[in-house]
Amino acid sequence: MAAAARAPVRAAQRFCQSEQPMSVSRPLEVSVALCTHNGARFLREQVRSICLQSLPPAEIVLSDDASRDGSVEVARAAVEECAGERPGQPLRLRVLENVTPLRVTKNFEQAIGACTGELIALSDQDDVWEPERLARMMPEFERDPGLLLLHTDARLVDAERRDLGQTLFHALEVTPFEIERIHAGRAFDVFLRRNLVTGATTVFRRSLLAHALPLPVEWVHDEWLGIVAAATGRVNVLEEALIEYRQHDANQIGARRDSFAGKVRKALASRGRTHIERAIKAEILLARLLELGDRVASDTIEKVRSKLEHQRFRAALPASRFARCLPVIREAMTGRYDKFGRGVRGVVRDLFESV
Repeated sequence: MAAAARAPVRAAQRFCQSEQPMSVSRPLEVSVALCTHNGARFLREQVRSICLQSLPPAEIVLSDDASRDGSVEVARAAVEECAGERPGQPLRLRVLENVTPLRVTKNFEQAIGACTGELIALSDQDDVWEPERLARMMPEFERDPGLLLLHTDARLVDAERRDLGQTLFHALEVTPFEIERIHAGRAFDVFLRRNLVTGATTVFRRSLLAHALPLPVEWVHDEWLGIVAAATGRVNVLEEALIEYRQHDANQIGARRDSFAGKVRKALASRGRTHIERAIKAEILLARLLELGDRVASDTIEKVRSKLEHQRFRAALPASRFARCLPVIREAMTGRYDKFGRGVRGVVRDLFESV
């Protein structure tokens, strides 16, 4: 072919190449891990709020813990309703039914282990998602490939979804300092003091499961996922209330802000096994992080060791309030009540609570 004839061909090739669509990254697929146990009363509203998201998930994995009230049938009917309302956006429903109850932590472990999406959103059976919940949270993971877990605030409502006039973070007395530390990449330090991750508000990457499974029964599933995510990657928080967090008489774990009188009662209450159980949890966390080797920073390991020492100290305090005074004052001077607990509140409790 003559050079003059080849020139238009080369020009046409360059034109076609320039017109090729640029590669667009595939949106992250979301699975919803929904756990139920005799939740038929509220379940239809929750399932509908999931299915009718402005950016809907790909699947719901429902793990039912030996319900006797038709919870599974309610969920199936709600998904079918939504499919009729949105025929162009099918959503898969996978159901796992337990004959013998696994209880909360292991039921969630079963649900999340069966999820196939890159992102997993946790769901309780009795809440209601805001329509933009996933549309608001998913872009955070797309912007930050290192983000492992994201949680949010929630609006507290009663059984009939009447606004209770406060949010989850208000009930938990979350401080601006704690929020700022999480934003700054120091979520692990915050969670060593206390858990702020509520599962019903949480979305995380499926890759977290390589480090977090199996979930220890001594921990609640959301606090375990939160602290393991903070130890191995980045955790962040949105201060927006993206779900209605229903408070009712059948809540397994609710949210309620203590009054001053309630705080006094706690300070004087029996120690029971509280500090022993916290020490056991710290031991379990340390063992898991040590198993992960160089995926966990050495200073993170040292913080957990120090936390464990503090919890063992509190668990071993003598019965006599008088005999506790000097040891507690010495421990307070180390700063560990502030690093691993509620500061002065912890000191007061250790000085005054009964045995």
